[in-house]
Amino acid sequence: MIVGRGSRDKRRVAHQVFFPVAAVYGALLPPVSLAVMSGLAPGLPGLADGAGHGHEMLFGFALAVVAGYLLGPQPRRRLAALLALWIAGRVAFLAAPGNALGALINAGFAVAVAALVAPKFLGAAKKMRNQAFAPVVVGISVLATLAQIARLLHAGAAEHVLLVEAVLLFALLALFMGGRIIAAAAAGQRYKQGEKMDVRVQPRLEGALIAGIASAVVLVPLPYGRVPAAWVLAGCAAVAMVRLLRWRLWQCRGRPDLAALAVGYGWIAAGLALLGAALLAGRMETVALHAITVGGLGSLMLGVMARVALLRVERDPARSVPVLAGAALLSAAALARVAAGFPLAAAGGLLWASAWCWSLAFAMLAVTLARVRPA
Repeated sequence: MIVGRGSRDKRRVAHQVFFPVAAVYGALLPPVSLAVMSGLAPGLPGLADGAGHGHEMLFGFALAVVAGYLLGPQPRRRLAALLALWIAGRVAFLAAPGNALGALINAGFAVAVAALVAPKFLGAAKKMRNQAFAPVVVGISVLATLAQIARLLHAGAAEHVLLVEAVLLFALLALFMGGRIIAAAAAGQRYKQGEKMDVRVQPRLEGALIAGIASAVVLVPLPYGRVPAAWVLAGCAAVAMVRLLRWRLWQCRGRPDLAALAVGYGWIAAGLALLGAALLAGRMETVALHAITVGGLGSLMLGVMARVALLRVERDPARSVPVLAGAALLSAAALARVAAGFPLAAAGGLLWASAWCWSLAFAMLAVTLARVRPA
């Protein structure tokens, strides 16, 4: 028994390492990025343009959340090495985004996460849909590597396309993870209410989302692929919204945390529709991408991080102020950022409002994660 306990003590759940650093980094990134791009805080060339900001939000913040959620229990030394690699990647990109060594470090972290996550799902998952985790995470790692190469080559147009594809893959991952969590939690709540919930995962709709977004990722960079990609994304938006409505979350009494997750799911659906329209119109892509990332990815990732950490210490996420207030703040951030994309006199103020709403939401999450951190 002593040997078994010692063996367990050498392992640690990945979210205990990556969720806190992701929350802190996520809280800092938007206001710091805006300050750097506004010329108020020079000295961080990695955040001097929109592509650099997008890189860090996706491959710095969001990938750390994915690592925390999907890696599960890992040897402590391995997690320490991964964390060191992640920190080194952040420092290298912020200080010298065009440096080859920094690019290698950043690509190395993405590849390491994919190498650890992919075998878990390819080997254990019996259903094809469940195995989709593996190629999506591998795809994100490939895009992270290609984005580094594009920056080294000063290929700005290619880097933009790669970031758009990364947003789509992260959106698919969020729809996949969020859908599983929402369906299970809603079914459990309905059971407590003495009711039966027949519609849960909705495998056909989930499969349609996987196929649709994967097709859009392939189509977007093709010379004549933007128009068909736009219609595919419009279809995915409709499927995601139908799936969300079929859960009937309004029938789950006393579960505002599910409403918060539903808001994030709805933002991704709306963002996919906006991105489809932007691809057809040839403009306003940035507005659509921020609807997906700020409203959708931000809300779902905050909800997932808080829920996983709180349930581990047997605390009810439905009673957590950061979950509810954070969802409201992130929706406010998304609305402000979307509005700032239109020709308005107050665009600068809206950008700052969006940045601070996002920052406050993840700062509250960071405090919550620190308070429930196991000894």
